[in-house]
Amino acid sequence: MPSPNSRQSWLPLVVLATGVSMVVIDATIVNVAVPAILADLRLGATDVEWINSVYSLMFAALLIPFGRMGDLHGRRRLFALGVAVFLLASVLAALSVNGPMLIAVRAVQGVGAAMAVPMTLAIINQIYTGRQRVIAFAVWGSIIGGMAAAGPLAGGWLVTEYGWRAAFWINLPIAALLLLGSLRVPESRAGHAAGADLAGLVLAVTGTTGVVFALIEGQKYGWLAPRRTADLFGLRFESVSPVPFAFGAGVVALAALVVLERRRERAGRPVLVDLTLFELPSFRYGSMAAVIVALGEFGMILVLPLFLQSALGYTAFRAGLVIAVLALGTFLAGGLVPALSKRWSPRAIVRAGLGMEAVGAAGIGLSLTPGMGPWRLVPWLLLYGAGIGFATAQLTGVLLADVPAHLSGGASALQSTIRQLGAALGVAVLGGVLVAGLGSAVERGLADRPEQVRAGVARVVEESAGAAIPSIRDPAIHAAAVEGAAEATRRVALITALALLAGVGATLLLPRTPASPDEPDEPGEPVAAAGPDTGGRDPKT
Repeated sequence: MPSPNSRQSWLPLVVLATGVSMVVIDATIVNVAVPAILADLRLGATDVEWINSVYSLMFAALLIPFGRMGDLHGRRRLFALGVAVFLLASVLAALSVNGPMLIAVRAVQGVGAAMAVPMTLAIINQIYTGRQRVIAFAVWGSIIGGMAAAGPLAGGWLVTEYGWRAAFWINLPIAALLLLGSLRVPESRAGHAAGADLAGLVLAVTGTTGVVFALIEGQKYGWLAPRRTADLFGLRFESVSPVPFAFGAGVVALAALVVLERRRERAGRPVLVDLTLFELPSFRYGSMAAVIVALGEFGMILVLPLFLQSALGYTAFRAGLVIAVLALGTFLAGGLVPALSKRWSPRAIVRAGLGMEAVGAAGIGLSLTPGMGPWRLVPWLLLYGAGIGFATAQLTGVLLADVPAHLSGGASALQSTIRQLGAALGVAVLGGVLVAGLGSAVERGLADRPEQVRAGVARVVEESAGAAIPSIRDPAIHAAAVEGAAEATRRVALITALALLAGVGATLLLPRTPASPDEPDEPGEPVAAAGPDTGGRDPKT
């Protein structure tokens, strides 16, 4: 491959980082575009919910199968195919004329994203070593954190100026350039397996889909008690929530997957998920930290824009401007990581980043008041974003540091699945805390009102996650609702800070690693191919 100082050697990183940017920004832009989509296509609430849910479900469910497919059949090839699928789905989404069509193509978009995203990490882990790998993972981590925060700003501008279809048309030129750029990315694979693990594929998809569906839809359908009733021929029936059944089926399928894969590994047969990865301390404890990091980061990005728009009355674009400060901190920290890595070990950088996130989240929580101005949040968002830039970038490197090259695709997909589960858990847990806190806080704020009024207002605010607050006309009730939103969001931010502190504790279990040398290490295996497949076992052990 080209020398480390040549511009050509960094071209693959530019292509891969742009691919991740396209996927991350698209997901956040669609969140902002939902109200415009609802009005234009005249969709119901269920349709709108599935526009986002079906994408997340397909993405999470297919990461592991596609990760293994990339190892076997070519990582660059699968990345390019994923970009092409994403491009086609974006065109169809922009041309959608009704809800079912848009939901179907969003599912296809999820398939394309599941092909492309894990391949970016696998290829980076394969072609960069030493200082180059530190820089590459810093860029990748900053992209993930920064674009998730900058997306709402870009989405607010695009939807305001050009309509919701622009959220999908914007992917066309980017994807076309990515397909051209992918020709300059080195190909790598692990060889061909002796057979397919079809049973593992079914269990992995079923298990991941069931768990992620339950986490995403738990608030809507309820975890224990049924949430809805129906009248039929004068008789009243209670609908049964699908969430506990989906979650139970998912857990059983994942447990069966573990048993199956261990049996296949002992028999020397090809496996879909190489469970020996968890025997590596860096991967095992890094995965624990990744779940906590994703829980905290995605939970905060969910609740803070809701508070700014519903309680403080900001437009989507103005709220995006505030959240963009977080992205600025992420990008600035990502630029500092390579220099910092000369003095600090990756574990120390991860720990410092998580500590900064925890302090930033606590500061955000303690700053939230009904009449606050946006500048009060700026220093805490900057600190929180810088923590993401440090933690996310280096945690990825720590996780994959000891993974054999021939397992890069599967390991990258597995860690992406773990992060996706952590993000879904964050949305479920912190979203649940927010909704429950909204109802109770609003009721306390209306203690002098009749019980029927208290319960009615609390129910409306709770069921809308605060979105109904701007429509409340009574000044006293509106003030109580805003105060309740501030209290509930403050609670979520402080719980996020505690979760991130737990993540700091998880980093104590990570193996000690030295600071990166100034010169790149010699690659341990060829870049283009990594020898024959060994059924998931590291030949060096």
